[in-house]
Amino acid sequence: MRIAVAGVTGVVGSYVGQVAQQRGHEVVGLARSLGVDLTTGAGLAERLVGVDAVVDVTSIATQRRRAAEAFFGGVTHTLLEAEHGAGVAHHVALSIVGVDRVPAGYYQGKLLQEQVVAAGAVPWSILRATQFHEFAQQVLGFVRLGPLSLVPRMLSQPVAAVEVAQALVDLVEAGPAGRAADLAGPEVHQMADLARRVSRAQGTRRRVVPVRLPGAAGAAMRDGGLLPVADGPRGDLTFDAWLAT
Repeated sequence: MRIAVAGVTGVVGSYVGQVAQQRGHEVVGLARSLGVDLTTGAGLAERLVGVDAVVDVTSIATQRRRAAEAFFGGVTHTLLEAEHGAGVAHHVALSIVGVDRVPAGYYQGKLLQEQVVAAGAVPWSILRATQFHEFAQQVLGFVRLGPLSLVPRMLSQPVAAVEVAQALVDLVEAGPAGRAADLAGPEVHQMADLARRVSRAQGTRRRVVPVRLPGAAGAAMRDGGLLPVADGPRGDLTFDAWLAT
């Protein structure tokens, strides 16, 4: 099978490419560094020739609703239009558990992405996953004040990015499934606790300060709005096991 990966240079995208190749598939990368601009569509049609499925794991570094919706809505429209023209048979999108329960800007962009995929002409699958283990490292750099890292108070059930990639390739191989069961990790944690453990493992002296985010979004994060609410697939790699690697 020929699989195009949008966002192939990112954390999950690189794993998707590796997993797909290990299973004998041909991988076509879709990224600006490879000559494809997913916001304008430049270079996209040529890369989709002969492609059977597209996996979209693109992302943007913003918490602003307008920017997130513009990016995810625009990129998704561009991808689906090009896929339809190229005869691509399956569009697989990665989303986030709880995007319909936590009214934060980035999540609202992901929710719009889901809606555009579901309304499109290309048969589709959507996988919602919880935060990756790697997220605990990323939050250390979100807001820094000298030696302090401000980390939002939030409950998370993190999953290994490689296991998310495996689930995405599973969906590609199975064919269009619509909304798949939510994927989460094996354990529930406070994000600030995970960030502290990452800081210690790295040998840094950063002090992690939990912060209550304001409004409905902050309350939902604290109350478990980003946790799965039904049974579904669970990753095997614990945070401690991931951190040890």
